[in-house]
Amino acid sequence: MAEEIESHLFAIRTTGGQEKVVMRLLEAKANASQINIQSVFWVSDLKGYVVIEALNPSDAYLAVEGVRHIRGQLRGELEFKDIEGYLIKKSTVSQLTVDNVVEITGGPFKGMKATITRIDVDKEEATVVLLDASYQLPVTVDANYLKLSSEA
Repeated sequence: MAEEIESHLFAIRTTGGQEKVVMRLLEAKANASQINIQSVFWVSDLKGYVVIEALNPSDAYLAVEGVRHIRGQLRGELEFKDIEGYLIKKSTVSQLTVDNVVEITGGPFKGMKATITRIDVDKEEATVVLLDASYQLPVTVDANYLKLSSEA
């Protein structure tokens, strides 16, 4: 039976909106200088943070040292259960069909009801027409901001 290697998760604070840049910089640094980090990932729900998976804290520290847009590190480690809910992505698009009545759960149209007119599965977006608007204005919305309305 193979020995299970414990890895550690560290939340790294970044400049807001620069999470993807920091993630790419850390990946490049790890590849170039063979810093021993297992993965770097960014969760869109955790604004201003990327997560580094490393075998030990010193590897994580070496990885972030001198990287632009990094503003610090949260003290201690994350538990896997802290981020597990963010990692298991359920595709909202697969639950939607054209002519569904949906409620928009995020963005500038939050709380409004709309009818789906088009779905782009690859981009995970849906084009909707707002029901409460005075004229029919098609709006493209991230499918993760849509939930099927109970009034359908």
